[in-house]
Amino acid sequence: MRVDLLCSGSKGNSCLVTSGDARLLIDCGSTKRYLTQALAQVDVRVEDLLAVLITHSHSDHISQLKLVKDVPLFSCCELEEGVRKHRIMPGDWFILGPFRITVIALSHDAPGGCVGYKIDDGTSTLVYVTDTGFVPNAARDVLAGADAYVFESNHDVEKLMATNRPMYLKQRILSASGHLNNADSAHCLSEIVTGKTKEVILAHLSDEANTPDLALEAFHEGFASQGLNDSGIRVQCGQQKVITSTEEF
Repeated sequence: MRVDLLCSGSKGNSCLVTSGDARLLIDCGSTKRYLTQALAQVDVRVEDLLAVLITHSHSDHISQLKLVKDVPLFSCCELEEGVRKHRIMPGDWFILGPFRITVIALSHDAPGGCVGYKIDDGTSTLVYVTDTGFVPNAARDVLAGADAYVFESNHDVEKLMATNRPMYLKQRILSASGHLNNADSAHCLSEIVTGKTKEVILAHLSDEANTPDLALEAFHEGFASQGLNDSGIRVQCGQQKVITSTEEF
């Protein structure tokens, strides 16, 4: 399996998952021009996609629904009028090509709910979790031991509080239905990563309230505080309009 994080952040989110000739897209945010160019950069056309998995209905995750309208769409939430979809619910699992996909409940405050995905192609496993204020304990056994993670590390709390954002917005981001901060992300990953894990991409970093250096520092500190050695894990940060790819795993 291979993962190409095409874009990640408040301006747009989209992730390509490839196993052999089978390709899944998780979310379809950003602009039409960018998303088309990003797919072309990894030699993929929209018509090559097996399906599109939607996490939730916020615009930075679904702004290009019209671009992928002819591809099978899977979503727990309602989408714009005229867009056909297969309805999925947290706890469901289903098969698409070589992929066994498990739907994971998340806590983000999106209409109709928000989900993550565990994707297994029979050889390796990816966990995709962004846009959540916390990771439910009930989900952690399902999430543990994947080969690769795309995992939210949205903000540094001190940096967030120092921004000029209104207090109500800061409180929303910090809440249980908001976004994972760097320290909480690292702590959760330290509990679910195992010796099998090869790759971690920290995702949905805030432009104003985070930096890749802060997210990476928190990741390493989180593992060290638990007495864990993360030297065998390739960890990097996804960014907006920068393709961040895993190695084959």
